[in-house]
Amino acid sequence: MPRRVAVIEDSRYREHSGPAGHPERPERLSAVSEAIASRACAELVHCSPREATSDEILRVHPAEHGELLRAAARRAPSQLDADTFMAPRSEEIARLAAGASAELALRVAAGDFAAGFAAVRPPGHHAETRRAMGFCLYNNAAIAVRALQAEAGVERVLLFDWDVHHGNGSQQVFEADPSVLYVSLHQWPHYPGSGDFGERGRDAGTGATLNVPLPAGCGDAEYLAVSQRLLVPAVEAFRPEIVIVSSGFDAHRDDPLASMQVTGAGFGAMARVVRALADVHCGGRLIVVLEGGYALTGLRESTAALLDALLSDHVRPPADARPHPLLDDIVDRVSAVHGRDFPGLARL
Repeated sequence: MPRRVAVIEDSRYREHSGPAGHPERPERLSAVSEAIASRACAELVHCSPREATSDEILRVHPAEHGELLRAAARRAPSQLDADTFMAPRSEEIARLAAGASAELALRVAAGDFAAGFAAVRPPGHHAETRRAMGFCLYNNAAIAVRALQAEAGVERVLLFDWDVHHGNGSQQVFEADPSVLYVSLHQWPHYPGSGDFGERGRDAGTGATLNVPLPAGCGDAEYLAVSQRLLVPAVEAFRPEIVIVSSGFDAHRDDPLASMQVTGAGFGAMARVVRALADVHCGGRLIVVLEGGYALTGLRESTAALLDALLSDHVRPPADARPHPLLDDIVDRVSAVHGRDFPGLARL
């Protein structure tokens, strides 16, 4: 049976916009769409989005949060913080992004597709339960996680965030929940200022938040190395039933909002690592939700590499990374925080 991969994209996502020159602009999806078209095949199935239901949103955000967004949309153009803007249909489009992410996750969980990619905007991982920020209105990935747990009988979920900015919203949603392993690779120090090594969750969720702050200038070798040496043993200990990736492509070397050096090939290598983990632990079930990425070249290259990893009949994870002195301290610090949580974390 051929491996079928779902993709959701829709022209309505381009109706959310900020002022001229804003980096989170509709044209981002043009680059993503070009990459999707370049990988067109019978196994890549286009699905239509739907709006998130009230129940789906309320599992993550209180009713007052949606009311605030709708009020801001009614007086649009308006501004929620220094860089988060509302157009007249922004709240509606944000519900469409959250609903697409939830629907895709549910269909992958049901076995309709082996994997899926939600090419949506606005992004979501900075949105906290009661606060829109960092271009994000609703937390798309978090809403998808809770949909899986409430509607598909999934208990343990890996949420892997490789956006260059720390997903403060996703961390806040799940920090007390031991059923969701949140792993983030991000530039440090950088916006939004959270995601230090010692942030490992709280209460019952202590240990289920794993942050990997990386210095500016890291590229393919560094990202692959930390994925292999930190993500892999954490997943092997946690044993998720399904994987969701918050996929920002803003660690790309061309991106104007960060200082990393990852290439499209580097994102492809990370995608193969995650795909291999999903194949071993989750029956291959893997959902990717678009987050940031503000260079059109980076979005185009990285989306194509991601789809190659999702569509491949048999994926081989990249060869083990070579010892990397630059990252010894990072791996040691993560291991010091999480050694008891995840046996197997080790120096590169």
